[in-house]
Amino acid sequence: MSSDLPTVQLGHGGGGSLSHDLIRQLLVPAFGPADGVLHDAAVLPAEAGPLAFSTDAYVVRPLLFPGGDIGSLAVFGTVNDLAMVGASAFALSLSLILEEGLPMATLHQVVASIRLAAQRCAVPVVTGDTKVVERGKGDGIFISTAGIGRVEHGLAIGPAAVRPGDAILVSGDLGRHGVAILAARQELGFRTDLHSDLAPLHEPVQALLEEGLELHCLRDLTRGGLASALHELSAGARLGMLLQETAIPVAAEVEGACELLGLDPLAMANEGRFVLFLPADQAGRALDLLRRFQPAAAIIGTVAGEAVLLQNSLGLRRRLELGQGEQLPRIC
Repeated sequence: MSSDLPTVQLGHGGGGSLSHDLIRQLLVPAFGPADGVLHDAAVLPAEAGPLAFSTDAYVVRPLLFPGGDIGSLAVFGTVNDLAMVGASAFALSLSLILEEGLPMATLHQVVASIRLAAQRCAVPVVTGDTKVVERGKGDGIFISTAGIGRVEHGLAIGPAAVRPGDAILVSGDLGRHGVAILAARQELGFRTDLHSDLAPLHEPVQALLEEGLELHCLRDLTRGGLASALHELSAGARLGMLLQETAIPVAAEVEGACELLGLDPLAMANEGRFVLFLPADQAGRALDLLRRFQPAAAIIGTVAGEAVLLQNSLGLRRRLELGQGEQLPRIC
């Protein structure tokens, strides 16, 4: 029986009895279907109105880190991508690529985390697949998810909707995920009590929509952090941005770790933060709502000019630089 083996075997992905045991003993009890009957595809109910669709892959190392793990990261990451167009997820797919030799206890922990994260987001895992690769070829677990969400508003949320004069807000302090992952690896010999900022973002986004705010653009701040997101959005909107450097929230622990390691906190990865663009006269209401979820949420600038600039406390301006290369491999 699959449950009697201490590690993942190649046979778990071979389509034989070990594969069937893994699916029946671990995955079906965690995710369904309720009747236990498996098929090649899930049939979803059709409803009027537009749908949003997103897919992503997750290769974080270590698999388990302070504040989360690869399982919760995979669910929240896809739910968050859908939330960035104001969609509510109603179905997820899940593909697991497992490495031969992975401790079965780790797999059980990750599957349990996926189940809890999906429950928190009220979204079922409706279809999936499992493969096993040879030892040394898979870094433990790779996960690929795809999500479908309902769009129940009439806004066109995206870079093309950004307008000159829009206020720019962030939903919380920045850089926690990247620093927490780096510390968890213990490769550079520094310690921190920081936890990843990993969190689902559908709730604050839905609160903003229910308030009737005119959301122009949303972007979750993952790889490359705030710097990467704003450069991409600036290019897409063909507009510049002026940021107040002192208004950008960064925890002292993150700032200290980045200074020690020569990293830029504005280019560090996040997994539970997003940037928001909306008319300036609505920024105060939006900030009040965001601070119900993250007290460090802040208004950080405005859409203006032709480049992405930082203005310091003396009024001096400089370009917001993109991170060079891959600061932290295996972060999401």
